[in-house]
Amino acid sequence: MNPFSRFLSQFLRPDDDIQLFIAHWDRLEALVVQVYKRQQVTVEQTTAFAESWPWLRQQYGSWQTRLAPYWPEALVGGQPAPQDPFLRLLGADRPESFLDDWEALQYLPAAREALNRYLVASGEGSV
Repeated sequence: MNPFSRFLSQFLRPDDDIQLFIAHWDRLEALVVQVYKRQQVTVEQTTAFAESWPWLRQQYGSWQTRLAPYWPEALVGGQPAPQDPFLRLLGADRPESFLDDWEALQYLPAAREALNRYLVASGEGSV
């Protein structure tokens, strides 16, 4: 798990569903970066994508409304996020989609910021 997200998560109930969402998101996030940097897709990355992407696509509907207040405040390439960063990244249907997708990398920090803002709000009891 992202170190800052892990820190923020310590204030949540251990059974909170967001933990599982973050675990799958972390896996997809790492995959996007690795595929882009190495300009190749390994068997391990294909497996990770096949395990995390369908789960995230299926589960994001239950998180979309809860995360919606937080991503518009995040930046994509120095500008306010023009669209839901989670949907942008979940729009890829295979790991090869990230080979030359510089824009996808720009959406990763916005998604992470939205998750962390949600965790802060959850820890404060305002969610």
